[in-house]
Amino acid sequence: MSKKIGMIVGSTRKGSFNRTIAESVASLFPDKFEVVFPEIGHLEMYEQDLDDEGQTPESWKKFREEIKSLDGVVFVTPEYNRSVPPVLKNAIDIASRPYGENVWDDKPGAIISASPGAISGFGANHHLRQILTFVNVHTMAQPEAYLGSVMNFINEDGSVKEDTVKFLQVITDAYVAWFERLEK
Repeated sequence: MSKKIGMIVGSTRKGSFNRTIAESVASLFPDKFEVVFPEIGHLEMYEQDLDDEGQTPESWKKFREEIKSLDGVVFVTPEYNRSVPPVLKNAIDIASRPYGENVWDDKPGAIISASPGAISGFGANHHLRQILTFVNVHTMAQPEAYLGSVMNFINEDGSVKEDTVKFLQVITDAYVAWFERLEK
């Protein structure tokens, strides 16, 4: 039976470097894994009153069910002002609420940060680790994955350069081993 991994991309930008990296990573998983891309850009901003008053948007309900169905998650994100993009934080908040119904709970996770900047989304990567600790995603500690000056790792045709694919394979293999260790 295949295991379902959610590839959560923290950028909704057309031509996103992070989407390109995430698609490359998705192609590197062994056949026993099904990789899906839950979309986060359409989600309304989280407002607890909507849940409390029984007016939960359908997009939240569907997203929560999609995240609940996952066996593991990989986050691929840029950095905005030394933190995660608001669209990603919103998605995490939606799927961790209402209180007591956190659907991220107990999932094996990994983080890849990619940025045109030189520090490779370091701030976003570590801030995301802090957030995921609270929602009980068991985030892989090593190897860490930072891609600074990410545009240099992508060919003109939009494909990821061969040396970068090799690096991403190391990250993917480590995540698969992490996932399998936590599955036991």
